[in-house]
Amino acid sequence: MTLNLVPFVSVDSMMKLVLHLGIERVMVDLVAEIEADFRRWPMFDKTPRIASHSDVGVIELMPTSDGQTYGFKYVNGHPANMKRGLQTVTAFGLLADVETGYPVLLSEMTILTALRTAATSAMAAKWLAPKGSRVMALIGNGAQAEFQALAFKAVCGIQEVRLYDLDPAATAKCVRNLAGRGLRTVACRTAEEAILGAEIVTTVTADKACATILTDNMVGSGVHINAVGGDCPGKTELHRDILLRSGIFVEFPPQTRVEDEIQQLDPDHPVTELWQVIAGQAAGRNSAEQITLFDSVGFAIEDFAALRYVAGKVKGTEFCEMLDMIADPDDPRDLFGMVLRAAA
Repeated sequence: MTLNLVPFVSVDSMMKLVLHLGIERVMVDLVAEIEADFRRWPMFDKTPRIASHSDVGVIELMPTSDGQTYGFKYVNGHPANMKRGLQTVTAFGLLADVETGYPVLLSEMTILTALRTAATSAMAAKWLAPKGSRVMALIGNGAQAEFQALAFKAVCGIQEVRLYDLDPAATAKCVRNLAGRGLRTVACRTAEEAILGAEIVTTVTADKACATILTDNMVGSGVHINAVGGDCPGKTELHRDILLRSGIFVEFPPQTRVEDEIQQLDPDHPVTELWQVIAGQAAGRNSAEQITLFDSVGFAIEDFAALRYVAGKVKGTEFCEMLDMIADPDDPRDLFGMVLRAAA
């Protein structure tokens, strides 16, 4: 067995894999994978992501393990990159065998993170949004927007997406990219206009600041809010009063209380962990009038599930290449000799 060779999924291979499978199928598959891992949540090592903050952004490592496989993701968030023609978020990830410590997959995760973020949003709405929801407001029409729209269509049956962004060009881009995909898109001039008639409201903005994308008077009873953009200390999207009126659902409280909307609340403010809802250990939406809020920051178990999904899909296909990545000498005690023999 050539343990030195590690499957690598490049950006090009990831794009071809997703188009080969179909974007909406990938969303549905990822929801199934993430739900399965949420149901076995107690089995995982869990720690808040390890973050290195600067004035211009954040670089993070997100590790976890189920005892058999270890995984981590490297990811950044630099909102000002867009003005330089660069991605706000880039990422790559790795899976390794716990028994040997040898890597078993290296993959790009800029595209995969967009997919798994959208899939996680749709998964939460599947459990929390009003039944029969067909209209979603999507506030923030950047790199994540189309993925969110298609995930909600595929998983939740959304038929209309009402779009708003401070930059009309971003909204126009989103309308253009979603054309012909079975969704009615409505370009809106304000956030208030976008949420008219929406049963689900998704906020996915990038500025690293305490912003108020939604004010309290904008949010009526019975809606589901999918707050995606808040993902680090000092960055929020919702007015605090909305939180006080909502049933709040989170991934991992020690991370979310520091990074997302609930950083505005007291440290002991009650929240429900989403895995408990999926595992049948806690209630989700409790009435038609309740406001539900998925306070999403992204957690390592979601990336772990996404990487395992990709590993299964690329095995034995042309959608990966083998990298000579690990030194694996015939005699594990003679690493130096292996180096010398390379000159022969």
